[in-house]
Amino acid sequence: MAEDSNIILNSEDQSLGTIQIAPRVLEIIAGIAAGQIEGVSRMHGSIANSVSELLGRSDHRRGVKLSNSDDELSIDVDVYLEYGVSVPKVAAEIQDKIKQQVTLMTDLSVKEVNVHVQGVITEKEEQQVDPNDIFREHENKDGEE
Repeated sequence: MAEDSNIILNSEDQSLGTIQIAPRVLEIIAGIAAGQIEGVSRMHGSIANSVSELLGRSDHRRGVKLSNSDDELSIDVDVYLEYGVSVPKVAAEIQDKIKQQVTLMTDLSVKEVNVHVQGVITEKEEQQVDPNDIFREHENKDGEE
């Protein structure tokens, strides 16, 4: 879970005031960036995240933990990958994309991005059910209808 205090952005011209970013915003940026990588099946989250998604609310912070010390961010990301992808390659892409997006959008320094692979998801075979023959009573000897 992210710290409760906002992160203050250092800008050269603070004559208009300061800019503060809630840690939740950085978690959302990291979550969206990780989810865009090919090979990431889904993010790993808590039970509360799952309940929220069942209620129709998408939580892009799911599976992202943020810590901030000495103006350097450490981001931990928990993911499930698709079966057959190169784990080191996908993990490196996640690290690069998160670091790039957080730096681009906030100008903050990202010290490290730790990727925790929680599992591998296999493809589900699509089952085709004929509504007129639900119990497949009309199959011929070749297994075809």
